[in-house]
Amino acid sequence: MLFEFDAEQRLWQDTVRKALLKECPPALVRGIVDDGADAAPLWRVCTDLGWTELTDPADMVELAIVLEELGRVTDPTPFLATMSRFAPLAPGFDDPRQSGTAVHTGVTARPADGGWLLEGTARHVLDGDRADRLAVVTGAGVFVVPATEVTAVRVAAFDPVLHLAEVTFPGVRVTEWSRTTADPERARHLAVTGMALTMVGACRRALEMVLDHVRVRRQFDAPIGSFQAVQHKAADMHVAVERARALAYFAALTIAENDPRRRLAASMAKAAAGECQALVFRNAVQLFGAMGHTWENDLQFAVKRAKAGELMLGGAAEHRALIAEECRATDL
Repeated sequence: MLFEFDAEQRLWQDTVRKALLKECPPALVRGIVDDGADAAPLWRVCTDLGWTELTDPADMVELAIVLEELGRVTDPTPFLATMSRFAPLAPGFDDPRQSGTAVHTGVTARPADGGWLLEGTARHVLDGDRADRLAVVTGAGVFVVPATEVTAVRVAAFDPVLHLAEVTFPGVRVTEWSRTTADPERARHLAVTGMALTMVGACRRALEMVLDHVRVRRQFDAPIGSFQAVQHKAADMHVAVERARALAYFAALTIAENDPRRRLAASMAKAAAGECQALVFRNAVQLFGAMGHTWENDLQFAVKRAKAGELMLGGAAEHRALIAEECRATDL
């Protein structure tokens, strides 16, 4: 495995970053939260640029770069749910123009008239209220269901840009044609890795904002960034972000190469991202002083996206337990 970006990957990262700098500035995110601005134009940019076509496992590192950069700008589109949750569960149902998400729990399937009847309610489904299709994991397999067949209600989330929904399946009939061949466990590895990458991007943005602030904020006739205590906190944030980032890309590499360590790597990435967001959240708000607690400060969007990510697909403590279990069961 190569642990450094090659020239093409560096060019890809630069291209994605420049596109998002233009199409998803902080003003767009704030406009969505404050004024209900529409995120659909940004979604169309993602599809037009071909980012929603990165569904092959061999493209995982390129997809990881996009997910990290979208996390950095607090992506308001359903890209994360579509590419890290729906796509791995729905091979053969690809449509780059349509969004999707996954339902992992809460829904059962029972035989009915040569097909199945899906019933139940799934809670906290990422983008469940605005996805075009849902990949539903049941005991009988994974089924792709049009969003028009279910009832979805958005629920409040810590991150005001994030869409979470309660999705109800009122006896949805599906056929063999809607069942996929996906492996739900493998798909979960990609979902966990995608969430870790998003959190890393958000934490990196918080660190960048802190560094910009401490360079210009002055006390005692000197930038506060020149004070050793401030430097120590910023250095701790940098180390935490780089550690989490390295583990997230290692997890992406294991998926790209179908490495059997991908389950362990995904948990390591999510645990590191969870620990990173806790430190970044604490230090970033403190280094901004009273400004860090105000609604006018855009720092809130980065730290809220990272904090919300910790609450989904298992927190750091849960994934550390999974890592310990994996290590006990494997001769390392």
